[in-house]
Amino acid sequence: MKYHLFEVFGIELEYMLVKNQQLKVAPIVDQLMVSKMGYVTADADNGAIEWSNELVAHVVELKTNGPTPNLKNLSKKFHKNVIEINNLLKPLEAKLLPTASHPLMDPKTEMQLWKHSYSEIYALYNRIFNCKGHGWSNVQSMHINLPFYDDAEFEKLHAAVRVLLPIIPALSASSPIFEGKGTGFLDSRMEVYKTNQKEIPQMTGKVIPEQVFTKKAYYETIFNPINAAIKPYDTENILDHHFLNSRGAIARFDRNAIEIRVIDIQECPLADVAIAAFIIEVLKLLVSEKLTALETQKSFHENELFEIFNDVIKQGGNAVIEDTRYLQLFGLENEIIVSEVWKSLFEKVKDNIPSKYQKALKTIFENGSLSTRILKAIGDDFSEKNILKVYEDLSNCLQENKLFLP
Repeated sequence: MKYHLFEVFGIELEYMLVKNQQLKVAPIVDQLMVSKMGYVTADADNGAIEWSNELVAHVVELKTNGPTPNLKNLSKKFHKNVIEINNLLKPLEAKLLPTASHPLMDPKTEMQLWKHSYSEIYALYNRIFNCKGHGWSNVQSMHINLPFYDDAEFEKLHAAVRVLLPIIPALSASSPIFEGKGTGFLDSRMEVYKTNQKEIPQMTGKVIPEQVFTKKAYYETIFNPINAAIKPYDTENILDHHFLNSRGAIARFDRNAIEIRVIDIQECPLADVAIAAFIIEVLKLLVSEKLTALETQKSFHENELFEIFNDVIKQGGNAVIEDTRYLQLFGLENEIIVSEVWKSLFEKVKDNIPSKYQKALKTIFENGSLSTRILKAIGDDFSEKNILKVYEDLSNCLQENKLFLP
């Protein structure tokens, strides 16, 4: 089934399983699946939401079970599944932990690959890239899938997504701590994402996709170099180029969708879906060309967008944008910090966003990204005891579907 622009949406949320004691990583997604289904499976159909395994044995993904035309009640549906999973994990003395990075995990000693279906793919990934790093085993995200019908719609959507990607982490960063230390980046997940496939740089590129606006150009510029680069490693031909493409937004021509991947998971589904709804409305505005022409959107090279992106993953909403040509995309003219760009966009699209999501977004504007709020709560005390206290509070926010305020 092919859909037109913004007709339907697909949302995916990744969560880490941790033990109740000391929030130790719990590689027991297979046991969770057994508790739910009665047997080990990679996917559990739970009505509106589906549960899936991931590369590592301690991460579960919750996703819309097929495309959905409406986001209005989606945060409630995700939250209902969070509650159910936490109830199933109770006898295993475990629970879900939100945010994009576990603040104390040591991936070198704690990472375990999923050992069941598709395990040969994960094993090959591990052999090529060594997945015992934060970039592989300590990076939980939200993905937004948006459909396009044909090349003409792909051109518009890809142009809009590319120019918006660099500033998204200012809204969504939730990964400021690795191994008990502040990393210096508000979005550490995206910082390690840039280099976790350095062995085959064609897979991630510059994170921001290249200036390609047709299926043919996408294959020539992105897929074909990926396939050529992986060939010496993938001697059994088990890897698919849709699966290998690791840019911050990837074209899925197998299902005619673009998947946005630069968004850190938040503290609760209410925050996640609010951010998703906001991003979607801004993309609609860009696609409409009310702010700026399609040709102008297409004219930005990935290198100039990557520079802005780098500043944003480090400084979040406080990153300064001096590039007036970029600011004109959003109807702005003078040098400005990124949080102000988002506030001005919110004023333009808020009437199309359900009120509960508007309220959540206002909390983010007033108090900063989740990373900013986490660091405020930590203060100068990076002791294990204090970090655990803050992240216990975050796990309570997930259970209660409420935003975190330090």
